[in-house]
Amino acid sequence: MGWKVKFFQTARGEFPVKEFIQKQDEATYAKFLQFLGLLRDGGPFLKPPYIKKLQDKLYELRISGKTAVRIFYTIVNNEYYLLHAFKKKSQKTPRQELETALDRLKSLI
Repeated sequence: MGWKVKFFQTARGEFPVKEFIQKQDEATYAKFLQFLGLLRDGGPFLKPPYIKKLQDKLYELRISGKTAVRIFYTIVNNEYYLLHAFKKKSQKTPRQELETALDRLKSLI
């Protein structure tokens, strides 16, 4: 049985992760679909290098390739919620990207 994956929706009705992914090049978009399938099929058993636990309820889906993309997500009632996505350009995750994900997490739970 697969896990459900949902996009976080803002108060204005926007889906920031979905919009981010749709703007990426074809190869990055294809990788996203592949990794989304891994997340859906692997559930909580998916391990590094695909995911990384950042905090108690915050995880990072790590999409590598020509363009490195990180997607922050959480699990609520056995459903994945994709909170925030960005292109990774350095070794360290920018604080602003993490804060955006944490703000969305707070509004979700």
